[in-house]
Amino acid sequence: MGTSPQRARRRVSLTAVLDEFFFIFAGVAAVWLGWLMLGDSLSVGWFGIAYLLVFWGILAYLTLPRLHRILTSIYVPDYFIGRARTSDGLLGDPVNLALRGPEAELHAALERADWIRADPVTLRSSLRIVTSTVSRSSYPEAPVSPLFLFGRMQDFAYQQEVAGNPAKRHHVRFWRTPDGWLLPGGTRVDWLAAGTFDRAVGFSLFTLQITHRIDANIDIERDFVVQSLLGSGPHVGVVHLPDFSTGYHSRNGGGDSVHTDGDLPIIEIAEIDRHDISRADTDHRTGATTND
Repeated sequence: MGTSPQRARRRVSLTAVLDEFFFIFAGVAAVWLGWLMLGDSLSVGWFGIAYLLVFWGILAYLTLPRLHRILTSIYVPDYFIGRARTSDGLLGDPVNLALRGPEAELHAALERADWIRADPVTLRSSLRIVTSTVSRSSYPEAPVSPLFLFGRMQDFAYQQEVAGNPAKRHHVRFWRTPDGWLLPGGTRVDWLAAGTFDRAVGFSLFTLQITHRIDANIDIERDFVVQSLLGSGPHVGVVHLPDFSTGYHSRNGGGDSVHTDGDLPIIEIAEIDRHDISRADTDHRTGATTND
């Protein structure tokens, strides 16, 4: 029995229509508010400076992010393309690492390799990283900004501060892959990761927000992460997936240039017992490590 064309049409949800309407309305309202604040900030004197700061805050943290969310929801693909996304919907750092192994062993390997787990982003940790950056005081567990893959924020992130300066650090974000998910080409992995090096603090090119600026050659940081994990014990190995993505020059969500050769290392972390972990820690401290 055939289905009439009218019944075959997809039903439009009133909730979805209202959600889309208010989503766009909020973006237009944010632009209008920013325009009004800009007009007021052009007055002379201290009040003009204060208005200008307020205008920057509204533009950077309300107007431009809202516009990017609207536009990227239209033109950025909602499937895996080897790039994470920012909370504003912009394309973020490239995925340049993959891993196989249990979560507990991954944490143990990172800790043995002297990586420190980043604090979650809270008001307290955000204030602390601001004061630490301004005063140039160490904050080894400083939070990293959220990036999204598979529609969710990273599961956790690790970092290594450079010379006690929170403005410069090695850092890598990790996402667990969905059950049954395969890389393009059919390779199974348990984790995907994005490793980059923060070289300084500056302003985002796309939102004007205060953020870390990363080093353009992300392959150097990718290889640094791989080598540090290979040195963490004898139960870690690596295979390479050449030409996983096309070598390219692009920009991340903060507007920083990034370039890569497109290769994807897949780190293998075997499950080990407590005795092996203790022995691996001893070997790591004495420098007697063996890699697969």
